Amino acid sequence: MKELLIPLEHKAKIPLYEQIYNYIKSEIQKKMILPGESLPSSRALSRQLSVSRSTVDLAYEQLVSEGYLESVPCKGYYACDMEELFHLGEVKEIKSKAFERKKENYLYDFAVNGIDPNGFPQNAWKKISKQILGEDDTNLFLLGDSQGEWELREAIVSYLHHARGVEAVADQIVVGAGNDYLLMLLSVLLGRDTRIAMESPTYKSAWNCFKSLGHEVISVSMDESGMRPGELEASGAQAAYVMPSHQFPMGMVMPIKRRLQLLNWAKKRPGRYLIEDDYDSEFRYKGKPVPALQGYDQDETVIYIGTFSKAIAPSIRISYMVLPQSLAQAYREIGKNFSATVSRVDQKIIEIFLREGYFERHLNRMRALYKGKHDLILKNLKDMTSVSRVFGENAGVHLLLQLKKGATEEKAEELAKEAGIKVYPLHQYYVDQGQKRDMEAVLLGYATMDEKLISEAMEALQNAWSGMA
Repeated sequence: MKELLIPLEHKAKIPLYEQIYNYIKSEIQKKMILPGESLPSSRALSRQLSVSRSTVDLAYEQLVSEGYLESVPCKGYYACDMEELFHLGEVKEIKSKAFERKKENYLYDFAVNGIDPNGFPQNAWKKISKQILGEDDTNLFLLGDSQGEWELREAIVSYLHHARGVEAVADQIVVGAGNDYLLMLLSVLLGRDTRIAMESPTYKSAWNCFKSLGHEVISVSMDESGMRPGELEASGAQAAYVMPSHQFPMGMVMPIKRRLQLLNWAKKRPGRYLIEDDYDSEFRYKGKPVPALQGYDQDETVIYIGTFSKAIAPSIRISYMVLPQSLAQAYREIGKNFSATVSRVDQKIIEIFLREGYFERHLNRMRALYKGKHDLILKNLKDMTSVSRVFGENAGVHLLLQLKKGATEEKAEELAKEAGIKVYPLHQYYVDQGQKRDMEAVLLGYATMDEKLISEAMEALQNAWSGMA
């Protein structure tokens, strides 16, 4: 294996990943690294250079994309034979294209989706999986109940009652492979002619899903408490999609007064419903957890939707819906037309994960992990008060930075990009791109980065935005 003694300048304007990239590329071009020669693993090189592993990964990925390195699964990285190709440095056009490709990569990504890379409860998952598969129960491989396995639905009912204040029985639970699938089922139950109101800005995936299913979807503006009840009433909608525990992307927690106003709207006329998306309610950093809207519902008007994707992993495509009794009865009448979309094995794993306390312990660990990142990012933001103001910092795994007067989202995104930082402008979550902006803001997610990387990213972001102060 080739030893790499790369002279890094930590105070230089050139990012560390680019210094590593330039050094290895030069060594390959000068044949100091020979074709077929193996390079250190990203873990080993990051330890040797005292930099984050993601920094080395970014350099290696760029070298692979340009053909200097080959990544061999389960083995590592190897230098490619450049003799049969050409010298990139001699062709300006190719250099330009390579530079453009490189600029598309980001050293730091404040992604608003995803989980901590080390957050998945692998040991518990392996233990439960081994236990289930060791029981030799062939029924697990048969097609299950389209509504979800009864034992899992009972476990979900118990968890929701104690953790979220949701009042339900197993007959009201429908389990499905992801929220999109559940929204499609809901569309069948409500009817395609149901007009649906959604906040703006909002969770665009749900908006697009309803639109693609043929619903008329209407945007309703928000104030500091959430969806405006008067505007909702005037919209003529029969259903309203809300995220009261932590609105995405604004991050607000809906106060009890506004929750009761929405419940009053729903009960005024038969057939009105509130669709409560409780997507990341598990993570709250100030005060006691706010009970779900469904727990306040006395009139069977709230349809509650939750998921394990945020709390465990995006690849765990298991979501659940709590239907009012009238809709649950309607589902059972048409349920024979649907097949189960989640394997019985996966449902059994989640059931045991919930019932035997693994989920609660996992959440406690993840809350502590995310709170550490949350507190770190807020600490760094204290040095950026001349540029931005923080919103939505008390829950979830992202926060909103309102830019001070005179700064624009476009400028903030451009300056961040030049520094190798990916941020997420608020305007991309508006359902109508021509809608007047109430504020200029960007979203910063912190789940996917470790604390060392967050510190580096915030320092780099402060430097990048210093000109906007």
